[in-house]
Amino acid sequence: MKRAVFLLIWLAGAAWAEGERAGDFDYYVLSLSWTPSWCALEGDDRGSPQCDPGQGHGFTLHGLWPQHDEGWPSFCPTSERPPTRAETGAMVDIMGSSGLAWHQWRKHGTCTGLSAEDYYRLSRLAYEAVTRPELLRRLDREVRLPAEVIEEAFLEENPGLADEMLTVTCRAGHVQEVRICLTRGLEPRACAADVARDCTLSEAIFPPMR
Repeated sequence: MKRAVFLLIWLAGAAWAEGERAGDFDYYVLSLSWTPSWCALEGDDRGSPQCDPGQGHGFTLHGLWPQHDEGWPSFCPTSERPPTRAETGAMVDIMGSSGLAWHQWRKHGTCTGLSAEDYYRLSRLAYEAVTRPELLRRLDREVRLPAEVIEEAFLEENPGLADEMLTVTCRAGHVQEVRICLTRGLEPRACAADVARDCTLSEAIFPPMR
């Protein structure tokens, strides 16, 4: 009986060791979420405070995701301590909620090999290095447009980007996110095939900021 228990423990440990390893990845995906779309599709039903009028959230940071050239790691075992409330709370200005900051650390940050503090610092650096088109923030009504217009707006504002380095996603007819591929040093790079999911809608819904 003892030998069987020992074997189970050893097998569990071996399976854990063979899983995703923190720090083992090829590049990052910086995911920027258009908050008004998220609110229309999900946030309003949740009663999320970030959807309240006057909050002024446009493209917020969904996350900075470690990525393999094929596939991606998630929920990696790590010896780093989890973030404090102060650390997650400090990300609200660009992420919209401390809950999202916590979730992004658990799912993605643990796979970077960084501490929570350094992961959030790197995420902020990546976010602030991208110019979000001001014109999109000035819209005062819902519009329907080709999703590629959003990509073109980002390319115009960010001369260091090329079309193969970012992708625009849609959900339920809405422009959802802009995802930008970056090296581990946060330099723009081409996205791998499993990240390039360009939305092809010709009349994607783009709601205005609140």
